[in-house]
Amino acid sequence: MPYMLLIVEPVGQRLTRTEAEGREAYASMVRFGADLKERGLLLASESLQSQNGAARVAVRGGQRRVLDGPFAEAKEMIGGFFLLDCQTRDEAIAIAAQCPAAEWCEIEVRALAPCYQD
Repeated sequence: MPYMLLIVEPVGQRLTRTEAEGREAYASMVRFGADLKERGLLLASESLQSQNGAARVAVRGGQRRVLDGPFAEAKEMIGGFFLLDCQTRDEAIAIAAQCPAAEWCEIEVRALAPCYQD
């Protein structure tokens, strides 16, 4: 069953690292992804830029509304994801606990499913 590990990090956290610290954090995540791929668990993964260039789009009554980032009310942002093929939720949680980013942020584990199911 596919599970997504969402990397939920505090807004601005990346700016607190030196360039060397940022590169090492990124390298540890790349190594983690390579290990998942070697184990046959990784379906996809990506890192996301900060929310400075992001946009939120809504359509209400046929009218499009675009809110450009950064989003003042946001305290967290999705920094990236790993899409995995796991047998169980417990397996996905165990893998999330092995993710290097769990040391500096939270990893949200979500099963993929149609939106009309709980």
